[in-house]
Amino acid sequence: MKLIVNIPAYNEEKKISETIQRIKKSFGAAFYVSGAGKIITEKLIQLVDDGSSDKTVEKAREAGVDIVISYKPNRRLAYAFKRAAESALENSADLFVNIDADGQFDPEDIPKLLSPILAGKSDMVIANRFGDEESKNIPWIKDFLNRFASSITGFFLGYHISDLTCGFRAHSREALLRLNLTNVHFTYTQETIIDAIGKNLKLEWVPVKTIYFSDRKSKIVRSVRGFVSNSAKVMLKAIRDVRPMKFFGWPGLFFMAVGILGFIDFLYRYLQTFKISPYLHTITFSSIALFLGIQLLIFAFIADMIKSSRQLTEELMYQWKKDKYGKE
Repeated sequence: MKLIVNIPAYNEEKKISETIQRIKKSFGAAFYVSGAGKIITEKLIQLVDDGSSDKTVEKAREAGVDIVISYKPNRRLAYAFKRAAESALENSADLFVNIDADGQFDPEDIPKLLSPILAGKSDMVIANRFGDEESKNIPWIKDFLNRFASSITGFFLGYHISDLTCGFRAHSREALLRLNLTNVHFTYTQETIIDAIGKNLKLEWVPVKTIYFSDRKSKIVRSVRGFVSNSAKVMLKAIRDVRPMKFFGWPGLFFMAVGILGFIDFLYRYLQTFKISPYLHTITFSSIALFLGIQLLIFAFIADMIKSSRQLTEELMYQWKKDKYGKE
């Protein structure tokens, strides 16, 4: 089996060499020698240089990186992940691990992510920064927003999500073939989890240690407001496509119920006085609520039909990718 450990990087000349050396050192763990990972006969490190203007690529080559993908200009993390996944498939990877370049995750935890996949229990394993392991120096706002978003998204999808935004994760080849990233302008973390759940892939979260550097500026989170806004757009679109009946149907049923209850209240009052004018506001409000509810239900059925059509298209994409990236 072949393992590719991918490092997305943007202006990481100060840390990239250290990160690559730590990954190489981790390959000597007992997991790869006598444990479940001994079936991994080839281990490669891949760098996706997302338009760096410094010496990231040069430092990575000096450190012994195996595969380098470099392009300009900077296109942000989602595009970098898309290119990384394509390259992993082109290079016949059976297992694909994505880890940050800045050293906040420990490469020694990679076996924790790979074990469930090798055991056939999972297709995608995501590191959980909010589990039993203590994450050091994590900003409280990041902690709160991630837990909140994970809870809301999990509620809509009917799936327990422990960490929605962590980029440290492992994928089986099947997961890479199944995932289709449509947003390539922001981050991939939320969308790929929602996409995987929608395709009934088996997901698992494992706790890992994380170190946040107080003096480090995020390449993705340039402002909390912008991050929340962009993340909300990505998640709403993804949930809309994966669970359209819930996304449109539940609000539709709610507004219909409000409208029907309003008409019942009007009839009750009208039959007592046989006067309409005092209750015109009730009729107006109920009519609007009922109309809105019916409209949302229509949207739900239309979106569900679109989902069925998209599933057929994605199955064709899956078969096409299997043929294109077929292993010899």
